[in-house]
Amino acid sequence: MAEQTNSKVPQIRFNGFEGDWEEKPIAEILSETKRPIVLRDDQRYELITIKRRNEGVVSRGYLWGREILVKNYSQLEAGDFVISKRQVVHGATGIVPPGLDKAIVSNEYLVAVGNSKITTEFLTILASLREMRKKFFLSSYGVVIEKLFFDAEDWKKRTVKIPMPSEQSKICSFVKGLDRLIGLHQRKHDKLVTLKKAMLQKMFPQPGATTPEIRFKGFLGEWVEEKIQDLFQVTRGNVLAATKTSPKRTKGAPYPVYSSQTKNNGLMGFYKSYLFEDAITWTTDGANAGTVCYREGKFYSTNVNGVLLSDRGYANRAVAETLNQEAWKHVSHVGNPKLMNNVMSQIKIFIPHTIEEQQKIGTYFRTLDELISKHAIQLQKLKQIKSACLEKMFV
Repeated sequence: MAEQTNSKVPQIRFNGFEGDWEEKPIAEILSETKRPIVLRDDQRYELITIKRRNEGVVSRGYLWGREILVKNYSQLEAGDFVISKRQVVHGATGIVPPGLDKAIVSNEYLVAVGNSKITTEFLTILASLREMRKKFFLSSYGVVIEKLFFDAEDWKKRTVKIPMPSEQSKICSFVKGLDRLIGLHQRKHDKLVTLKKAMLQKMFPQPGATTPEIRFKGFLGEWVEEKIQDLFQVTRGNVLAATKTSPKRTKGAPYPVYSSQTKNNGLMGFYKSYLFEDAITWTTDGANAGTVCYREGKFYSTNVNGVLLSDRGYANRAVAETLNQEAWKHVSHVGNPKLMNNVMSQIKIFIPHTIEEQQKIGTYFRTLDELISKHAIQLQKLKQIKSACLEKMFV
C-alpha cells in the first residue's frame, strides 16, 4: 500500500493503482432491481430482515403464502445489495448471503445488483462508512428517529467517489480477509462464553441438589450451605476502617480501581489509596446491582462496590461464581436497583466443603476467563484495525 495526499484519492492505496476516484451521482452507478413473485397460498416462503449497525442480512423465518397478506413481494438472489427503507439510518443495509438465495422481500426494501461500474460487495462497504450513513440520514424524513422513512430518489441524487472495478475488487478482498479473522475470533469467543455458561450449570449444584453434576476427581461429599456473613467480613469500598484484618492505606505503586462492571470489567483507572487483596466485590446499586466479581491481587475499590474479605480462603473465584448466580435474585428494584451490605450478609450459597475443591474450580474458571478475555481483546483490535483501514482506504 502507498500513502496518498490528493483529496480525490484515499490516504492509503494498494500499489499499482493510480488516478482520481470518480465522483458520480448514485443514480448513475446503482442498478436497482425487482423480481416480482406471485405468492401461492400452499407454498412456504423465507423472509429476510436486516440487522442494524451493518450486521448483515438474516432470515426472519418462513410463512405460507396465505399468511402473507400484502402480496407485492420480490425475490432475492445471493449477492444482492439490500436496504431497509425504514431502518437505513440505523445501518440496516447488507448483502444477501448464499443461504438466503430465493428469499423474498416487500417493497419496504430497496434491492440493487452489481454492474460494470460498481460491485455489490463494494457498495456494501460504502454503505457502512460514515459519509454514506450521513447521506442516508439526509435523505430520510420524519420527526422521530425510529420512524424516519428513506427517500431513495433523493438519495440517488447525491454523489459518491468510487475507483475502477479492479481496485474495488482489491479493496473488497482485503476487507473480506479482515472479516474472516474477525469472524474466527468472534466464533471462538462465543464458543468459550457458551462453554462457561454450560459449565456453571454443571459444576455447581442446581436448585434442590447438594452436589454438582460434574466434579473433579478426588472430591466427594455434599456441598454445604453457608451464609455470607459467616464466611466473610462484609464491607464497602473506600469507607473501610483500618483494623487488624482489613487493609490500610498503602503508599507506592498505583493499583487498579474497579467500579460498576459495565466496561473493561469495571476498570476505572489506577489510584494510590485503600488497597484490598484477593477479595470478592459486588456492585451495590445501579443498573448492574448484584454483579459479583473475584478480584485477584491488589486493587482499590470505590464505595459503589461492596467488598467481601476473608482470611480463611473463601475469597476465591469459585465462591464468586456461585454468589454471582445467586446475588441478582436479592436485588431490590424499589427505586434505584440496589443490593446493600445487610442484604448481602444474609444470602446463603452452597460451596464445596474444602478450600482445595474451591481452588480447583476457581483455577478452571480463571483459565476460561483468560481465554475469553484473550479473544475479546484480539477481536477488539481487529475491529479497530478494520475501522482505521476503512477510514483511510476511501475518499
